[in-house]
Amino acid sequence: MSDEHALTRREFTLESALAILSAATITITGCGDDDDNSTGTGPSGQGEVGTISANHGHVIALTSTQITAGGALTGVPIMGTATHPHFIDLTAAQIVAIGQNQQVSVVSTTNDAHNHTVTFN
Repeated sequence: MSDEHALTRREFTLESALAILSAATITITGCGDDDDNSTGTGPSGQGEVGTISANHGHVIALTSTQITAGGALTGVPIMGTATHPHFIDLTAAQIVAIGQNQQVSVVSTTNDAHNHTVTFN
């Protein structure tokens, strides 16, 4: 690993803490061949899986509890099986829109000289 990708102790601690806290509220699911993100928050109680542009292993799924609560989410990891992390922020209004099956797109943080657009619905 080159020094340009090395994390400082503070960055490592912060990212570790965020990952641990996020694990309690975010369900990360594996990618499959099905791009149907129409699970919504309907009677089945399922959440919403995001589609990630230029994807190479990143994943994200919001739980129905998160969507129903309607609160803002910050620093949500989309790492999945990728070799580096990215994070997204969603405002309360965006969470409500996702719950109403409206399309919401946000840009992730930049890492390894790139970012991703994450789209729900």
